[in-house]
Amino acid sequence: MKTLPKERRYETLSYLPPLTDQQIAKQIQYILDMGFFPAIEFNESSEPTVYYWTMWKLPLFNAKSVQEVLGEVNECRNEYRDCFIRVVGFDNIKQCQVLSFIVHKPGASTFRY
Repeated sequence: MKTLPKERRYETLSYLPPLTDQQIAKQIQYILDMGFFPAIEFNESSEPTVYYWTMWKLPLFNAKSVQEVLGEVNECRNEYRDCFIRVVGFDNIKQCQVLSFIVHKPGASTFRY
């Protein structure tokens, strides 16, 4: 077992090594399979005291495929490269966000879609 290097932890899955593109796609597929609505948010900071992130467009209520969501993530990344970007899942029954995970950190090279 290896201790991870000391670095800020962000959200769900942040204690794991960075997700690969395939793992991100699987997480988004899970959101869709559970009937949650995916949304993309961005913010300049990931400080735990920052509770409000800016939503990229509207939630993707009609998203039927992982590629639709990833396309929006990539558009957001292209426009806000210096921001943290996360994907969130909203449960329309509970009326709340039920999961979120970081898909882009400033200065990191991710996504090759």
